[in-house]
Amino acid sequence: MFRLYNLEASKAKLINPTSFPGRMKYSARTLESEAKYYTQILSKLPGRNIFIVIPWLDKKPFFSLAPFSMAAHNMGKDIRVIVSNGNSKAPEVLEDVWACFKDLKKGVKNPQTLALKEYIALVSKKIPNFETLFKEPAIKVYATKAGFSIKNKVYDYKTKWFVPYKARLLNETCAIVWEKVFAINKSEIVSCGLDLVPDKKMLQLPLEDYLDGFAISYAMAETCPGRAFVSAATARASQLAKGEMVSELFTTLTGCELEKEIHEPIFKIFKRLSKLLRLNRLRLSDAMFGISGKGYYGRHLFGERIGYPTKNRKSRWQTPSQMGLKLAYYPQTEDEERDPLTRIGFTSTVPIDIYIQTCHIDWNEMRRRNLKLQAFISKADIIDVEGVPVKGGKTKFRVFMKKPDGTRRHALISDGDAVFKIDPDHFKQTGIKAGTMANIPAGEVFMTPERLKGTFLGDVVISLDQSYMLDAKNPLVIEADGNYKVVSGPKKIVDKLKEKKRESWKILLEEERHKSVPPALTRLKKKNFNGIGEFAINTNPKAKLCNYLIVNEKIANMIHIALGSGFEADRATSYHTDIVIDAPRQKLNITATIKGKRIKVMNQGKLVV
Repeated sequence: MFRLYNLEASKAKLINPTSFPGRMKYSARTLESEAKYYTQILSKLPGRNIFIVIPWLDKKPFFSLAPFSMAAHNMGKDIRVIVSNGNSKAPEVLEDVWACFKDLKKGVKNPQTLALKEYIALVSKKIPNFETLFKEPAIKVYATKAGFSIKNKVYDYKTKWFVPYKARLLNETCAIVWEKVFAINKSEIVSCGLDLVPDKKMLQLPLEDYLDGFAISYAMAETCPGRAFVSAATARASQLAKGEMVSELFTTLTGCELEKEIHEPIFKIFKRLSKLLRLNRLRLSDAMFGISGKGYYGRHLFGERIGYPTKNRKSRWQTPSQMGLKLAYYPQTEDEERDPLTRIGFTSTVPIDIYIQTCHIDWNEMRRRNLKLQAFISKADIIDVEGVPVKGGKTKFRVFMKKPDGTRRHALISDGDAVFKIDPDHFKQTGIKAGTMANIPAGEVFMTPERLKGTFLGDVVISLDQSYMLDAKNPLVIEADGNYKVVSGPKKIVDKLKEKKRESWKILLEEERHKSVPPALTRLKKKNFNGIGEFAINTNPKAKLCNYLIVNEKIANMIHIALGSGFEADRATSYHTDIVIDAPRQKLNITATIKGKRIKVMNQGKLVV
């Protein structure tokens, strides 16, 4: 299962994103022309940071964000967008905070500036130059009926690049997702994420898929039964890069707002600042839908160096979204007395056709199959997986399900997982109120192995900073016996995996150095760093091979394994890397041992349960 973190057939080829392939449903020439229009405007404006506010959901400003973001990102600028639709108070709060900071720098003394000064001074002891976060963005863009307003000048919207595609089917699919994955009600505030067009260096996945993402995000917001708004920000190529400035300020304020009743000096002064600036207008949405392509949020310094305490202060969170989601696999969850505040479902920058194909399905039927397989797997003590010899070796491994105390690891399912804020199954099993997360599309039975021993050949796709195609002629070969090691594989993939692990390890060391989490939590994550976190059997009947792991790890009759973090709290670490295995090509047999009896689950790459 694709994990939430701070997002191919062996003969398939990733599309060259700089070549604008002829199959694109959108006009490349028109998009380039419209991006050039915004490039000419932005080239005359100094500064890197751009804040865009669109007060209502409207196609003209919304779809203009594609050429606008293409232009800005190719110029090295950062963007934060909020399509408030009347449901997000973030723009007003940010404006008030920026105004207060400007007064502070001017020497104005009032209760607001004095509180902000004290808050900044306390945080700056842990985060040098923290006050730079409060500087107003150099470029502020406001959508009006006439066009984008920038520094009192109005510029045209550019949407000729966009051509509606299967709009009716897309809207029907989005309505199904809201019903089956989220069960949204009319009173709920819902955030819809959008992946902006990245710069040329970051654009390694098909450009058309990013453009389809605009249509999907708009359709999700338009069909949402609740009170939806849309947000987006510039992604980072590295986990260790600084996050986009406006997003980082917003995240820090939101986290501290959630923590203002905690009796620590920073949160005490923030409580006073919150009252003076009415920061209680900030809140997590009741549900979140997200789209991710390539890249990361970047470092969240407040969480990394200070952390957000659980109510009883036994543990600390690294981000406010972690605190709000309170997922079962977070070690902090059992120490957090407060209930989950939100729930999340997310996808990648998948094409519209694939989104419709994999989500416009009979969810009830898929759930019945998943429950049957889950019940079967949950009884197993051992699961054996073995394929035929292929180029690169042979997949053969054993999954051990029993813990030393005799209890079993839990088998979970993926379908409609964000219906409740509190996971009813986890609460029934443990008495702990944990939150919920869903992959879109769904369709898998997955578990955290107690131990996995043997060898497997990844030959479809792997998730790193994006989804990367694997090669059947040169598969990624992994050996494991509890911990794992990479035996061989494509140099690009092996190097990217090493880079991701180096960055993830450095994040652990930074948390340890700054004591932003309890030492026991850091030790746990270090212990699990080279472990196998997941074994899963894919079950979506409509998922087909494509560029994206989140789809390929759902293809019925395939399987996937994840390196790193698992889905139970005692197996947490700082990364989760999924690898999909083509079970039909490798003719995998899967056998479960239940009470000493061996029962076939998959035969020659086809599920028989």
